[in-house]
Amino acid sequence: MLLYMSTWAEIDQFLQRSRTIVIPIGSNEQHGPTGLLGTDWMCPEIIARQAQQDADILIAPTFNIGMAQHHLGFPGTISLRPSTFMAAIGDWVRSLAAHGFEKILFLNGHGGNVASIEAAFSEIYAEASFARRPAGFALKLCNWWDLEGVNELAKQQFPTGHGVHATPSEIAITQWAYPDSIKTADYSPQIANWGPIREAADFRARHPDGRMGSDPALATPEKGRELVMLAAQGLVKEVAAFSREAKAGQQ
Repeated sequence: MLLYMSTWAEIDQFLQRSRTIVIPIGSNEQHGPTGLLGTDWMCPEIIARQAQQDADILIAPTFNIGMAQHHLGFPGTISLRPSTFMAAIGDWVRSLAAHGFEKILFLNGHGGNVASIEAAFSEIYAEASFARRPAGFALKLCNWWDLEGVNELAKQQFPTGHGVHATPSEIAITQWAYPDSIKTADYSPQIANWGPIREAADFRARHPDGRMGSDPALATPEKGRELVMLAAQGLVKEVAAFSREAKAGQQ
């Protein structure tokens, strides 16, 4: 079930049977010469939409701009400051919690978001802690590549040249979902180098074509489909376990 394709009355009915919602979250940033700028928000969205076809899961609109300041040296990247990103997450959570959602799972597609998402969770929980009251909701961060079996499958598919950015696994997912948007290029070197991540100018100097340790030419739509189907199954299990999680004092 997609929140943005539902009416308020349908969401009210959903809340009678479930208090859990999934928010795909990512980033709009460069992904090398052939990766789509939306890759990091498209991957969790693709997986979440697949999962809701097989289970009664509610998917929120995709939070598609993240913390990507280090990619601003490449045209098309849009980034929020960490503080802005955290504040926006807080407003999304408060909005959903006000309607009665008690389990809010963020399905993340961008490694650069992780620290800021976790810090945002801490800020949100701190409001309840300092007020000496229960928050009334629980938050969970799950990276799509950490879903059950996904990392292992990616290692089997891409034993070399996977890397950490503009990876063949994430590009394969977008190739499967958007076959008309597949791009090709000649890479030099075939497998990119990698180094530390700091500010945008330093990143562009270290990674001139945007890749980090990856060979995106290894990606295929068929491998993308395998990843999506496995990740969707993992997400269904993750949501079910999170939904069953008892409140404190109810174990």
